Amino acid sequence: MDSQNPGGSAGNGGTPIDLKHTVDPVSKSIQKSLGILHQLHCTVSSFNINSQLNLLERVNSLVGELDQMQKAAQNCDIQVPLEVIKLIDDGRNPDEYTKDIINKCIQRNQITKGKSEAFKNFRKQLLEELELTFPEEIEAYRELRSVSAAELKKQSQAQASLPNGDVKVKSEH
Repeated sequence: MDSQNPGGSAGNGGTPIDLKHTVDPVSKSIQKSLGILHQLHCTVSSFNINSQLNLLERVNSLVGELDQMQKAAQNCDIQVPLEVIKLIDDGRNPDEYTKDIINKCIQRNQITKGKSEAFKNFRKQLLEELELTFPEEIEAYRELRSVSAAELKKQSQAQASLPNGDVKVKSEH
C-alpha cells in the first residue's frame, strides 16, 4: 500500500482494506519481540552456566515470535519511503519527513497559485486591450466561447451518465 494513500488498495484487486485490522497484529508482535529481546539482553548480560536453558528458551521464543511477525506482515503491503528509513537510522524523528514534504507542497502550491493568478491577470488585461483595438472580433470571440462552453458541458454530462442512471466520476491524478 502506498504510504501517501492509507486505507487504499493494496494489491487485493483494488478493494480498500482496513489498515488498522492488518497492522495491529504486526504491531503487537513487534511489541512482544521487543519484550523478548529485552529479556534476552538481561539473560545474556548476567549469563552463567545455570542460565543456559533460560537463554535457549528465550532465543527459541524470539525465533517463534519473529515467525509470527512475518506471517502477520504478509497481510500488510505498506511501502515506507527510503528517506524515512534513513531518518530513523540517523536517529531523527520520521515526522520531520512528513513536515518537510508538507512544507514543500505548500511552497509549490503557492508558486503555482501565483503563476495561475498572473495568467488570469494577463488574460484579463489582454482581453481589455484587444477589446479597445478590435471590439467586433472580441464580441465574436466571447459568443463563440460561450457556445463552445455550453456544448462542452452538454457533451460531458452525456458522457458522464451511465445507462443505469449512475454518473461516472472522473478521477483526478
